[in-house]
Parts: sequence; C-alpha cells; structure tokens
Amino acid sequence: MNKIGLLIDQIRPVYLVSAIVFINLLTSCQSDVPPMVSLGIDDIYYIPRMKARVFRPAFTGEAYRWSMHRADGTDTILSVGKEYTFLAKDTGSYRLSFEIIDRHTPYRHEFTCIVVHEQIEYSPYISKVYEYRPAPGQFVNTMPEYRKGDTEEDMRKKAEENLSGTNDVMVTLGAYGGYIVFGFDHTILNIKGKKDLMILANAFYSDLPSYKERKGGSCEPGIVEVAFDANQNGIPDDPWYELAGSEYANPETLKQYEIVYHRPAANKQPQPDMSQQLSDVTYILWKDNRGQSGYVSKNIYHTQNYYPEWIPEETLRFRGTRLRNNATDESGIGTYYVLYSYPWGYVDNHPNEYKNLNAFDIDWAVDDKGRPVYLPGIDFVKVYTAVNQYCGWIGETSTEIIRAQDLHIPTTSLPTPLEVEIQEQYRNAIARRTHFTIQK
Repeated sequence: MNKIGLLIDQIRPVYLVSAIVFINLLTSCQSDVPPMVSLGIDDIYYIPRMKARVFRPAFTGEAYRWSMHRADGTDTILSVGKEYTFLAKDTGSYRLSFEIIDRHTPYRHEFTCIVVHEQIEYSPYISKVYEYRPAPGQFVNTMPEYRKGDTEEDMRKKAEENLSGTNDVMVTLGAYGGYIVFGFDHTILNIKGKKDLMILANAFYSDLPSYKERKGGSCEPGIVEVAFDANQNGIPDDPWYELAGSEYANPETLKQYEIVYHRPAANKQPQPDMSQQLSDVTYILWKDNRGQSGYVSKNIYHTQNYYPEWIPEETLRFRGTRLRNNATDESGIGTYYVLYSYPWGYVDNHPNEYKNLNAFDIDWAVDDKGRPVYLPGIDFVKVYTAVNQYCGWIGETSTEIIRAQDLHIPTTSLPTPLEVEIQEQYRNAIARRTHFTIQK
C-alpha cells in the first residue's frame, strides 16, 4: 500500500502540470474571442404599478427593438431606442424582449416584468412641493404666510402643507414668472386619448351676463411645464417641457421671455395714486429682455412687503413663455377690469367646476423648439404665472393654485371648490389680508 501511495504521489504532480498547461493552451486559443459582457437586464423584475423602470443595456448595436408578447401570441413593438422605460398602470405579468439588431453581433434577451400593487395606496393628489419661488405680488408673504426668520425651506414646507392632499389652502405665485414645482407619490401615466392631470385654482367668471358669456371675470392664467424623472434620482433636474395650450402658436405669445424684479430700497419714498387706491405706483421695478420696464405697484389693501422676504437676493429673474395680456378696463376709467379666459391649456383660467377646461394632457408637451415630445409619464409639474400685466386697484395678475390631481387614480367623491366661495374669498382678500381656504 505504501508503494502504491508513493507512486500516486509521484504521478499526481505530472497530471497537475498537464492540466495547467491544457488550461493555458485553451485560454491562449480563445484569446481572440470577445469576453462575455453582462447585458445589464435580469430575467425577472418586480415593479410597483405607476413606478417607472428605465432599462439601459450594456450592449451596443446598429439598431434596437423592445417588444411585448401578447396573450394572443403576437408581439407589439414598444420602442426602437437603446433605452426603454417600462411603466404600467395595472398589475400583472408582462413578457418583454430586447433585441440588438446588428450584422455581426445580433442579440435577443427575453425577460418578465411583474407589476405589483403598491403597499400603501397612492394618493391622486400632490404629495411633495420641491420648490416655491413666487414673483413679487400683493399676496406674497401672506399665501402662505411668511414669519420673520423663515427660510426658503420653511416656505417650501408651508406651500407643501397648503397643497398636499385636499388641504385646499391657496398658494400665490405672484406676478409674471413666479412658480411652484410639485409632484406626487407615483408617476402620472400618459394615457393616450385621455387627460392626465387636473389643476384647480381660484378663477371665476363675472356676475354680469355680458362678460360671463364671454368667459370673462378673474382669470389669471398660468403655464404648466412637466418633467419625467429619466435619471430616476427623485429630484426635478430633468428636462422641462411646456404643455402647449391654446395660445402657444399665437403670434402675440412671446417665447424665451425674461424678466428681472428689483427689491425696493428700505427707505424708498412711495409715490401714491389714490385715484386707483395705490399707495406706491413705483414700488417694485421690473425690466425685461424686450427693452420694456415697469413696476409692480402697491395698493392700500395690502400693506405688507410684496417682495418675497425669505429670498436674500436683491433681484429675482424668471424666464419662460409670456402670453398676451387678457385684461380689459371695461369701465374706461380704471374701476372695472375684466380678465378674459383663454380657450384651454392653462391653470387658473376657468372656474373649477369646468373640470375638462382645468385638465391637461401630457401629449401637449413640446420642447423649446416647439416640437412635440413623447413622455411615458410625468413625475414633476411646474406652474408659473404667464401674463405680465397690472390692473389698477385690482393689482398684478398672479396665478394661484389650490389643488392638483392625477386623473387616472379613482377618487372618492370630494367637493370641487365652488365659484361662489372663491368669489367671496377673493373679495375678502381685496379688502383685507387673508388666506384662501376652501371649506368642504
């Protein structure tokens, strides 16, 4: 036994050396074969509904194709881009395939996305305010209320509290350009042929039939921009796209409009015009990139600072699309201004009971060249005041917002803020400093 064991011990190194030589030869023979690279796509994914998943394969080729396998055995082409965003409203199992179409290295990979219901039911309403930056205005520092020492973060939280869910506490955006950025606890899907988002505010029509018939009253339009969280980092640093409303192609609409507001000096001497109930007609200077300038005047009804007190900068700069002025002094002497609504596509432009006129379609999105853009859904919404006009004792035209809602999530029956309530609150706000709060 000892001799046999010794013989095996002598033979084993020979086999070991031979094996190593064979492996080296095999590796050498295969050195000109490309190493396998992970495609970067697994076989199965579990994804909550209304949550986007962006697939970015590692391979490259001449062309690409993403397809979905239907129950009837057919395939539907989803995309021909290298990257693909999967986003589904309904739970279930979705069988997909990715193909690299290439003469030298074609590739096909099949995988499954299992869409599951969220653990906590999504809310159809605003859940997050990312940024609040109003332009100067008579309701600024009161809606929401600024208290000495408040920071930009404090005011963001106040705006978020006002608008979250159905709290329905009004937030002002001030004069032209002032904006708010908000989002939801899920991605709002772009459903073809349907409106996707509704935004409510405080517009109302005149009590006088002749103006009401022309949809005139207090309509202070705001433009909507949207963004999809393409990089999936949860913050609004993605490209913005304007939802092109009825006035987008109007020759009087100004694109790439820019305005700068200047903080008034602490010792500024007011220049009143009491015929218009204005305590200072040269209160806050503005200049635009079209060579024009003017002022946000101060009226006798609102005596607080109109410049956002939590913002340390001495100037405020805004850029966007500017709509033509929509106000007419129907009295001819500055006592009765009527602000007429535009047909569709703007916030604070029609009374809330006209739900379809306060609803928006993601397919209206255009880029900065006016070209249509397809978005699978949106994660961020920006609303800004779209008109630069001043209407005597009524003051600057300023968009307000009260609620936003994903139209694809069923809701229990909730009262829509009524026109009569908003009118009463508006009159009260003109007469004294107050909050716009809708009573349910």
